[in-house]
Amino acid sequence: MRGKRNYWERIEAVINWANMTINRFARHIGLPRGENLYQIKRGNNGISIDLASRIVDKFPQISKLWLLTGDGEMFVEEGRMGKKIPFYPADPEADITRIEELCVESFLMLPTTDDCDFAMRYNGRAMGNIVPTGSIVALKKIPLDAIIPGEEYVIVSQKIVTLRIVRVVKGANKLRLVAGDNENYDDIVLNSSDIIALYKVKAKIIINN
Repeated sequence: MRGKRNYWERIEAVINWANMTINRFARHIGLPRGENLYQIKRGNNGISIDLASRIVDKFPQISKLWLLTGDGEMFVEEGRMGKKIPFYPADPEADITRIEELCVESFLMLPTTDDCDFAMRYNGRAMGNIVPTGSIVALKKIPLDAIIPGEEYVIVSQKIVTLRIVRVVKGANKLRLVAGDNENYDDIVLNSSDIIALYKVKAKIIINN
């Protein structure tokens, strides 16, 4: 019986780490309902290979061996997880220009974005549903000539610091900064020469409240 309780302890650890409810976690990994997980919680079932595979497919940071047997650590080795990205609990629009003065709160592991410089919490509203308020954005400082039109960037200029979709104005040395919520926020046009720094949004973690 103790072994079956250990199965649930491991599942519960992953659910808590993912900050999800049992039913939401079940849907996220492709289970039709949470009953499969509740059976493990009651001690009726163990962790099947199929269930472990579903979890690892969605959360590659989690060790499949640990899920199945309890051996080793919950997370795979750092080299497979990606680089540690410092996270600052500050808004890029308000605080990115003083990033060197901020204290790192924690580190993120994002396997597909290990070339990011740091992550911050976006508190603005102009990006609407594209980058909702409270989202965590992983940022990489890039040169101006590396802009990909239509992508999201934090732009530091002489006049404004903002997170926007960047578009190039044809025939002019200007950039158009477009809000995700373009019904309530107007475009901003800047001279390229006014740009002091540019950070590409390499990844975003949208927090569902």
